[in-house]
Amino acid sequence: MENAIPSQSSPSKLGTLVRSLGPGIMAAAAAVGGSHLVASTKAGAIYGWQLAILILLVNLFKYPFFKAGVQYTVGTKTSLVEGYSKLGKPYLISFALLSVISAIVNTAALLMFSASLLAYFIPVDLSMPTLCVIVLVTCLSILFVGHYKALDTLSKTIMAVLTVTTLVAVAIAFGNPVEPQPDFVSPSPWTLAAIGFIVVTMGWMPAPIEISSLTSMWLKSQCREQDVTAKSALFDFNVGYIGTAVLALVFVALGTLMLHGTGVQLQASGVGFSHQLISLYAATIGEWSRYLVAIIAFFCIFGSTITVIDGYSRVITESQRLLRSKQTIHPAMNQAWMLIVSISALCIVVFLAKALLPMLDFAMVLAFITTPFFALLNYILVTRTPLPAELAVGPKLKALSIIGLVYLFGFLALFVWWKWFM
Repeated sequence: MENAIPSQSSPSKLGTLVRSLGPGIMAAAAAVGGSHLVASTKAGAIYGWQLAILILLVNLFKYPFFKAGVQYTVGTKTSLVEGYSKLGKPYLISFALLSVISAIVNTAALLMFSASLLAYFIPVDLSMPTLCVIVLVTCLSILFVGHYKALDTLSKTIMAVLTVTTLVAVAIAFGNPVEPQPDFVSPSPWTLAAIGFIVVTMGWMPAPIEISSLTSMWLKSQCREQDVTAKSALFDFNVGYIGTAVLALVFVALGTLMLHGTGVQLQASGVGFSHQLISLYAATIGEWSRYLVAIIAFFCIFGSTITVIDGYSRVITESQRLLRSKQTIHPAMNQAWMLIVSISALCIVVFLAKALLPMLDFAMVLAFITTPFFALLNYILVTRTPLPAELAVGPKLKALSIIGLVYLFGFLALFVWWKWFM
């Protein structure tokens, strides 16, 4: 990919680049939740290796639009949200409303997900709301006490632990794969019946394009605390983005090796599926592995939970500042939005738990429908804004962007046809 870091870099320069890792890793932590643990693993469980190439392609085609957040922020010293504002107030209002809905519903789902996995490590039986409160208090304490630096350190730790434990789990699975049933015939993903699964999986792989605005806000915050160059920012982004693509394939491998062809009925919900995966892994390899897979699952979802609360609160606060035409806004407003999002999500868990799946489905459909339009907005911003040469969109990236837009709008048309007209 463009702007690769030369292999001749001196140790001191490489050390500087490693220390600059932050927003890209946080974006990776936000992305590897449900889309990887659930969607990628299910893709392997149902279709084996058949969707691996499609998962790679979707990561490739979305690359320019996630990268746009880095290019625009470093090149202009402003966030993508400010860029949307310059395009017109209707764009900013639409983005803000989508962010509030997505923040609350996704946080509620991730809270329940994290809480159910946390129960594996607590020796006493606690109710779901109690477990959710524990997760929520932990997330908010980390964010309120250390804020960006704490989230930066935590994200790096989570991604390191997640990567190591996942690779260990897959290595074990390769050494002891589950034997498929003798009469098993792998289903084809290239049928009408599979469109729904493929469209939603591809739409959320590695994440909706709106996550690029979260990366932009984290990068803007990092720029206030340390020197950030175009090279270091792009290095950080590429490490995080390529890492998510590799982890997606690793989870496909996990599903293929442990579940494909076994005849096991897969749970529909993400929470149920994660528990099913843990139990199956323990039954196949040994009870000792239960906690290894549980740790992988928990770090996946906890990392997504804390980064979603922080990231969405930042973009909502920034949207509020721009809509009110303020130069600055009190830092406490960001914490206020964290509390609003968190308490609203907790209320959904406590009072509307049965409605969570329909709400999550609504949020997923809304994000999927808006993803191509945000991709187009990001493309417009980076191609029409004068940027330094090392951040400008070159011919290869422009061609990939056009192919990506065709892919995203094509999948949107396919989704609309499948959902409402088929």
